[in-house]
Amino acid sequence: MATLPTETFASRIQYTLIDMGVTVQRIEDLCRACLEHGFDAAMVPGCWVSAAREFLAGSSVKLASAVDFPLGIASTRGKVAEAVSLVEAGADELDIAVNLGYFKSGMDEAFEADIAEVVRAVSPRPVKVMLELPLLDPDQRERAVRLAVRAGARFLKNASSGAVGVATPEEIRWLRQRAGSGVGVKASGGIRTRQQVAQLIEAGADLVGTSAAVAIVTGREGEPVATY
Repeated sequence: MATLPTETFASRIQYTLIDMGVTVQRIEDLCRACLEHGFDAAMVPGCWVSAAREFLAGSSVKLASAVDFPLGIASTRGKVAEAVSLVEAGADELDIAVNLGYFKSGMDEAFEADIAEVVRAVSPRPVKVMLELPLLDPDQRERAVRLAVRAGARFLKNASSGAVGVATPEEIRWLRQRAGSGVGVKASGGIRTRQQVAQLIEAGADLVGTSAAVAIVTGREGEPVATY
């Protein structure tokens, strides 16, 4: 898998720039890189979705953004309102943070509904659910996957970012085995090298989210990048 051509790598990568102090110039640079290298999507902060939509106009590059990131503690109505506003601004798909407080309180119905309401509000656009697996024990992981799939998640993510945990092939393989038919897997968190991307794809990742996308496809691995 490590011998995959660069264009194959690029087509599985969602180039991510979710950071404090992001400027319009950085958004334009990210979109330009997505167009140049053929990345699957540009993942941008909500306030920059409309600008990114203009930069990507007429291209096949998808536009994604994150809902209630990074904490997942907004009200369900707040999540829905944010999700709808992002779609109206031009987002093709959304990654949503889960409410771990509901989950760890045993409030499974509230946890599932928090996801399901967003899924319904933006359908048919795909919703990717950030499960934050590194913060869960084995039983909780199984439960979280079941609830997210039942809520209508189109993709399961191992984590929201490297701040939670680095994506591993073992984690992605575990998710792929449980995702079921029609549910994709997105690897996220601390992905900095071509070897990591290859291993994660081999383990079952349909998509890989990274802020080091350009460095990975151009061989400049190890250059400083944003946290997420």
